[in-house]
Amino acid sequence: MNPWPWISGTLMLFGATLALTAAIAIVRFPDTLTRMHAATKPQVVGLILVLQGAAIELFGHGNVWALVLVGVFTLLTAPVVAHLIGRTAYREQRHRDGLLTVNELGDNVDD
Repeated sequence: MNPWPWISGTLMLFGATLALTAAIAIVRFPDTLTRMHAATKPQVVGLILVLQGAAIELFGHGNVWALVLVGVFTLLTAPVVAHLIGRTAYREQRHRDGLLTVNELGDNVDD
C-alpha cells in the first residue's frame, strides 16, 4: 500500500486547519497588531503545508514547480507586508495602550 496519499492528505488537512484558525483569529482579535500576527504566521505555515501536500500528490508533473514558486513568493512577501502593516498601525496609534513594553520607534527625549 502506498503511504504518500495519506501523507499528502494529512499535510493538506493540517494546513487547511491552520489557515482556518488564522481566519477565525483575524475576526476575533481586538487590534491591528494581533490581527497582523494571526494573518501572517499561521496562514503562511498553513499555505506551505497545503502546498507540500499538493506537491506530493503532483510529484513528477510540471505543476510542482509552480507550487514551489507560490511558496517562495509567499515566504518572501508575507514578512514585508506584516512589517509595513505593523509600522502603519504604530504610526496611526492603532494599538492597545500598554501592549508595547519597549517602544523602539518612539522619540528619544533626554531629561
